[in-house]
Amino acid sequence: MISIFSNPNGAKPEGTESQKVSYWLEKLFKQEKRSENEGKRTPQSKSEEQLIENSGREDAVKRHFRKIGTDQHRLDDMMSQSNRIIISVSSMFPWDIFPNTINVEETRVTIIHRQLFASQVHSVDIKYISNVFIDTDLFFAALTIVSTTFEENNIKIMKLRKKEAILARRIIEGLRMFIERDIDTSKYTNAELVDKLKELSTTKTVF
Repeated sequence: MISIFSNPNGAKPEGTESQKVSYWLEKLFKQEKRSENEGKRTPQSKSEEQLIENSGREDAVKRHFRKIGTDQHRLDDMMSQSNRIIISVSSMFPWDIFPNTINVEETRVTIIHRQLFASQVHSVDIKYISNVFIDTDLFFAALTIVSTTFEENNIKIMKLRKKEAILARRIIEGLRMFIERDIDTSKYTNAELVDKLKELSTTKTVF
């Protein structure tokens, strides 16, 4: 028996071949258009990215220099406040052979106790001073500063002139009020600041 098989690779209808050619031509055309459009957009996109990058870099530089300026200003204020002595009071020689000294600065009080061939220095921030007392006798006054940072809670300086002890107390009390209200005192001269502190602490001391 003879079997006849059809050839799978035989000729196909012309319509099918034409459709395939049209499909591939259309696909190539679309790819070319897409490539052209991408080529046109790429420079613009790169330019926009460059602008954004440059803008971000400039903002970072500005913030950096702005912070440097702010830090420098704060440092200058801290240096001027920490180094400026508003009033200095010492015990009276020769009644005190080694006079002790109280230096009142804008942010702290420094007490210097002197002895033969030695001295002790105590510093306390104004904000940690809870009270200031004055004791007087016939000729002298003693100033007691109370603070939680002192080992014995307070420190006492004796043999002071009464007027100087009173003024030192008023200055310290005025500075305490300034610090509680976060008032910047660095813009005042010493004389202006002392006048402001005197006005602020007008309560008379009665002995």
